[in-house]
Parts: sequence; C-alpha cells; structure tokens
Amino acid sequence: MATEKIKKLVLAYSGGLDTSVILRWIKDRFGCEVIAYCADIGQGDETQGLEEKALKTGASKLRIVDLREEFARDFVFPMMRANAVYEGYYLLGTSIARPAIARKQVEIACEESADAVAHGATGKGNDQVRFELTFARLAPDLKIIAPWRRLDWPFKGRADMLAYANEKKIPVPVTAEKPYSMDRNMVHISYEGGILEDPWREPYNDMFRMTVSAEDAPNKPEYVEIEYAGGNPVAINGERLAPARIIERANEIAGRHGIGRVDLVENRYVGIKSRGVYETPGVTILFHAHRAVEQLTLDREVMHLRDSLIPRYAEMVYYGYWFSPEREALQALVDDTQKNVSGVARLKLFKGGVWIAGRKSPNSLYDPKIASFEEAGGYNQADADGFIRLAGVRLRALARVSTES
Repeated sequence: MATEKIKKLVLAYSGGLDTSVILRWIKDRFGCEVIAYCADIGQGDETQGLEEKALKTGASKLRIVDLREEFARDFVFPMMRANAVYEGYYLLGTSIARPAIARKQVEIACEESADAVAHGATGKGNDQVRFELTFARLAPDLKIIAPWRRLDWPFKGRADMLAYANEKKIPVPVTAEKPYSMDRNMVHISYEGGILEDPWREPYNDMFRMTVSAEDAPNKPEYVEIEYAGGNPVAINGERLAPARIIERANEIAGRHGIGRVDLVENRYVGIKSRGVYETPGVTILFHAHRAVEQLTLDREVMHLRDSLIPRYAEMVYYGYWFSPEREALQALVDDTQKNVSGVARLKLFKGGVWIAGRKSPNSLYDPKIASFEEAGGYNQADADGFIRLAGVRLRALARVSTES
C-alpha cells in the first residue's frame, strides 16, 4: 500500500458521516486531489450547504449533478416494468440508485482525467458490489479505493467515525441519540444500523420522513387514477407528468396515507442477514397500479413467464448486476411484454393500505361476454369435458398405481 500512487480521485459523496470522514482520510492518506461528487437523485434539501462542507473537509471541488430524470427514466422505470421485488417486500430503492450514481461517477472521472474512484460502502454490505461491478463494466482501468476494506483504515465503526468527525470539526447529521444510517432518494428512504440492529425493536415513529403513520393518516379514503402507456406510468389523476415528477407526485399522495413502510430482515449478497426499514410510498402505489393494468392486457402465459423471472431480475438489481449482459437480456424480454400494457388503474388508499378499485384499457383481453355467468358469449361449456378429461389422465394413472400397491 505504501507504493500506491493516486493523482486525482472522484469520491461518491453524500455529506453524511461515512463519506465526510472518508474524504478527509483519503486526502491525508494519499495526498491526492479529491473531487467530491454528489448525485441529486431526489434526496431533497440534503444537498444544501454541501459545497461549503466538502471544500472545508478537503475536496478541491464539489460536483453536484441533477440525475433525477435520468434516474427515473433509465433505471427506476425499467425496474418497475419488471415488477421487481426482492424477497417479497423490498422495492429496491437503494439497490437501483447505486448503478445510476456509479455511471455518472465514471463519466466525471473521465472528464476530470482522474485515475481513481472511491465510495463509502462497507465491506459487509451490498453497495460495495453495486458500485464496483458498475466500475468494472464501464471503466475497468480506474483504480478503486474502498476504505472500509483496507488494512490501514483506522475506524471500526460509526462511533469511532463520529468521534473523528467531532475532532476534525466536520458537521454530520448523526448523533449518539439517533445512531442509525439513513439513505434517501426519490424512490425511498432506507434506515439501518444502530438501534435498528435489534430486529425485535420497533422503529421510532418520528424516524420516518416520507410517510405518516397509519394511525395518523386521514380517516377518509382517497381514490387516485394512474395511467400507463407501454408499461410506464405517464399521468396521475389525468395530469401528464415527466418520469421523476410521476414518482414525486405519487410519493406525496401515498405518503399522506401512510403507505409503503416495510420492516425487513433481508439476505445480503455477502451472506449476512441484516435488518432494513424502508418507506417507499409512491413506487408502492405505482406497483399496484401497474399490476392492475397488466391484469387486463397481458396474455396468461406471457404474464406467468415474466412473473417466474421476477425473483431472478430482483436478485440482479440487488446484487449489483444492473450492467450485466444477463440483466440486459432479461430487460429486453420484459420490455417486449410491456408493449400493450396501456390503460388506467384506479386505486383506493386508506390507513396504510392499497386496494385496486378499477382498471380499464384499450388493449384489454378481458371479454365480459365470455367471462359472464349470465350468458354463453360464444363459449361452449361442454367443451370443458374433454379438456378436464385430458388434464386428468396422469392423475388417474397415479390413482391406479396407488390402489394396486
């Protein structure tokens, strides 16, 4: 390590505890120029005052890049077209943000003629993989500094880093009273670490930022209509909006009804179980609306095939393989299934719950005449005799063997 030579490095910087300490440590350890880079992916006012803070901490400059539309259009929407959910609950808000951040980090490194990139992900988590697999695919020649995995990294945990930040007078939004980590973007906020490492302990209600509690939600339900075109949401309550604004508006509506809170013990890629608490209000209702339109427009076998691949797709996103050829190939299949997924879903929102209240589509495969119990509609019920008889051939064979034995 003593022979490592770095001239210029681009650090993925949020201004939080980890990256603030890392910025200062890299500057002192390598004596190199550090460019702090912050991706605006919808974390709100967290970017305010960041430039002054980064410069005082040791950065030569701070580059804040507005990635909100790019993030929504190129990353979140493709993932939503696949209805990706990890382990039944997690809508992948942090997972999908990392390749978006890392792709722009590579572009900035090239623009600034940097020879290295760095991130603040720990050696126990998933983010290190997500960042570095993106670097591997897009810029394999860049050096990667991952401080948490280095033998010369002097900090054992957040308590040590908080003490260091206080010593160096680096302001960070973490205190001993609320020692948990928070990561925010337009899709969700994740909370982990500290008091949340006890899976029996219920999160503080005042921890949440995007949603009210179900108890404090309105006592009257709200109906919302979401329009889809080609598998993507394009309008809410008749108002056409750009991708990022669609998610933001959905957050506003769902958040006031306490929708989208998840408390999950999940399986990290590195083999560790961890407890994460998430609030994903907008994407939760978009997920249900998308499913409602698909119910009308997707052929049965196409839907079942796509649904069988959802766990695999979600794993690719969660594990960091967004830029892998297998995810790109699977995306092509998913997108082909979405060509006719156009229509409107009506949802009922109430006290943390989401219900489908209606759906319609110009591409509907639903035929009320055939489905009706009141009229034949061209469907000959007697045809089912042969269908059922053929379907039962193997079962009758098993029955004979069971009786004989």
